[in-house]
Amino acid sequence: MYELNTNDMIRDLTKAEEQVMQILWNMNESIVRDLVEQFPDPKPAYNTVSTVLRVLEKKDFVDHKAYGTTYVYFPKVSKEEYSKFQFTNLIKNYFNGSFPKMAAFFAKENNLTIQELEEMMDMAKDEMKNEDEKSEL
Repeated sequence: MYELNTNDMIRDLTKAEEQVMQILWNMNESIVRDLVEQFPDPKPAYNTVSTVLRVLEKKDFVDHKAYGTTYVYFPKVSKEEYSKFQFTNLIKNYFNGSFPKMAAFFAKENNLTIQELEEMMDMAKDEMKNEDEKSEL
């Protein structure tokens, strides 16, 4: 799996594509039959999952290794990279690109206490510190 460069273009996934990706991210790699088994009942058809995987390959989200006639699929886009893409779009499309507006909405909707808000700030500071330390290496 590789991390996307900022120049790479991630696209939105359909609900079906995202379901397949969630399972594939958890499994790291899989054949179609094993992917189907990971779905809750009622399970999708084998051909449906196979078709979704081919679409995900065209979108450059997954790739495969061939072992004879068996294909083993694996993610090319990490869950973290896609989460970052989705979160950025959420803030841009619903909160005019303002993280403070999004945080205020989240705090209000979830009735967060001052202590919980402070914990969020502490976690954010720790993450920023970790990122700074990584970039210095």
